[in-house]
Amino acid sequence: MSTKSQIQIDTTFISSIESETAAIIAKGVEMTFQSGRERFQVLQPTDWEIKSGDIQLLMGPSGSGKTTLLSILAGLLTPTAGNVYLLGKEITSMSRDKLARFRLQNIGFIFQGFNLFPALTAAENVEVVLNVKGIRGRKARQQAQVLLAQVGLEKQANQKPGDLSGGQKQRVAIARAIAGNPRLIMADEPTAALDSQSGHNVIELLRYLAKEQGCTVLMVTHDSRIIDVADRVAYLEDGVMRQE
Repeated sequence: MSTKSQIQIDTTFISSIESETAAIIAKGVEMTFQSGRERFQVLQPTDWEIKSGDIQLLMGPSGSGKTTLLSILAGLLTPTAGNVYLLGKEITSMSRDKLARFRLQNIGFIFQGFNLFPALTAAENVEVVLNVKGIRGRKARQQAQVLLAQVGLEKQANQKPGDLSGGQKQRVAIARAIAGNPRLIMADEPTAALDSQSGHNVIELLRYLAKEQGCTVLMVTHDSRIIDVADRVAYLEDGVMRQE
């Protein structure tokens, strides 16, 4: 059964978002780390624009600076120089509290290690994010069920992560990432722990959900098997970006 046929979008909780010219803009962004007296420039000055609604891949060998750049664009790291604009807002000048609120309201994160709470069920893992976003009680439980159904896991809603396969855990992570309708999804090696088929299914699912929701997806990966689902691909090596 195809991924698309497993998913039924409920427009009660997912609404289309108006497109903008660019959802993510980096201007002169660079990153240098210091170890003792030595300085290491892991990211050379980088200019980059990612269009609203695109699935953008960032590829490159291990240690090339991909996760560092993703962390900067997500507001998790402050660059040594340069500016980052997300959804028209310059996040590099935001206070820590304002930036935390901005991330909570606008960004969904997907990690290669899933980062699920092992003691909670799949539904409860999604509810946690909804609770943080101010959606609680019966409404949160209903939305968690809808989100899990959208990723084809309605029958696994009451199972804990230990009872799920790698692909199913990543689907829970996707449901959690899109909880509360984020406008941006940042994914760090989301297929690294999955076999070929599970990885491709997860990416197809992410693409379908993102396009229905109107999100912009930035995905760091070294997995060349998923290039065909991307709108654009950029490459990073030794801190230098090459765009195609």
